[in-house]
Amino acid sequence: MNSVLKNIDTDNTDEIRSALQAALDRQRSAFTENPNPPFSQRKRDLLALKQLVLDNQDTIINAINTDYGNRSRHETQLSEILFALDGINYALRHLKRWMRPQNREIDTLSYPGARNAVIPQPLGVVGQIVPWNFPIQLAFAGLTYIFAAGNRAMVKMSENSTALAKELIRLSPQYLPPEKLMFFAETGQVGIQFSQLEFDHLLFTGSGETGRAVMASAARNLTPVTLELGGKSPAVICPDYPLDKAVERIVFAKLFNAGQVCVNVDYVFVPEDRLDEFVAAAKTAGQRMCPDINSRDYTSIIDDRSFDRIQQGLADAEEKGAQLINLVNGQPANREHRKIPPTLLLNTSEDMQFRQREIFGPVMPVLTYRNRQEVADYIAAQPRPLAFYPFSNDADEVAWYLDHVMSGGVSVNDALLHPAQHDLPFGGVGDSGMGHYHGREGFLTFSKLRPVFHQARFSAMKFLAPPYGKTADLIISFMLRSKS
Repeated sequence: MNSVLKNIDTDNTDEIRSALQAALDRQRSAFTENPNPPFSQRKRDLLALKQLVLDNQDTIINAINTDYGNRSRHETQLSEILFALDGINYALRHLKRWMRPQNREIDTLSYPGARNAVIPQPLGVVGQIVPWNFPIQLAFAGLTYIFAAGNRAMVKMSENSTALAKELIRLSPQYLPPEKLMFFAETGQVGIQFSQLEFDHLLFTGSGETGRAVMASAARNLTPVTLELGGKSPAVICPDYPLDKAVERIVFAKLFNAGQVCVNVDYVFVPEDRLDEFVAAAKTAGQRMCPDINSRDYTSIIDDRSFDRIQQGLADAEEKGAQLINLVNGQPANREHRKIPPTLLLNTSEDMQFRQREIFGPVMPVLTYRNRQEVADYIAAQPRPLAFYPFSNDADEVAWYLDHVMSGGVSVNDALLHPAQHDLPFGGVGDSGMGHYHGREGFLTFSKLRPVFHQARFSAMKFLAPPYGKTADLIISFMLRSKS
């Protein structure tokens, strides 16, 4: 089926729709035959997923490098390979406990001898739409919890992950049958048709604009969605925190994957009287971590369109009065290899492109503040971000920010790292998304928590059946008195 899909004429939407529907029908039929796989089967599926990554690390790394033009091997190992393996191992350790039915409280006076339970059961077939920036991490994080919950999966890769999609399409049948897992390349119209399928759940990671379109398509089928949409995630350096340490961690985050991270620090608040100190520290950190943007350690911008978008944003900021601070000794951008030096923006204004939209690149506006209420008020006036990064050693200060700034997730005194904690749920809020995956919450997202009431051999309801009379009056009066 995958080989058929790869060769479809991208203008023929009927063929695309037919091929995707056939894949869905195949998986749903297999699910109907085995609707609630036991722990042993789910464990085998997760181990197969793990083995796919272990056996093909070099193939995966090389394919992602090809798709990027240049992607740091170490960054792929850290953020893709290790992340996927850690997540699968975590799920394997906890899966048996997650699968257990949960006993729930019951009113023994009204229902003597009866009992309540909640049983987590598979939903069926889950669709997943994966972006290009961390394609293995995001695909396999979703698959881990989809399989842990006993489902089957169809995964649509990004148009910017052509080489990787080709390898996953080739490799996956060697580890898991197409009735369990299928990968699809984006050939032009696949994503649109994919989002219109009648999945039992749809997980989408990407831009807010595309997320709205995906949600609208899913709504026609009443398909529930989990959306991870990114947004402008702020950091704030509090006066008590060592500035050099905060700068080092923020610059590292901004350099990682050349800033192409949905939870990256999009802009940073610095105490007004420490701006010059911040800039000097950022230059030192930038030049130490990235002495040459043409190094293979510094990842390329994914494509020409994204390169041009960032360059246009920089030009827009400069034309409107911003000061650009190049952190790599003034080294210019390299269009041939799509490398853009890490850059700070000072003296920015709200009408600049990079103050209005997610940057998704190695550029960071620096805003100054005089008191914490200024920071909280500014962030509250923006769409809710996917992440928030307060830097402070004062527990009360951190607690204040957590109370006054809403975001999808938080790393305190660092950036990027909360999604890597596998026991924490991950997801956005408001414009940055809805729903959670990772951890036990990921298992629950892809499960139906099925409430089950077990009646006792004897039912007191027989005394409350019509025709109603004095017996019913006495029983109901007694029950009401017991509640007061």
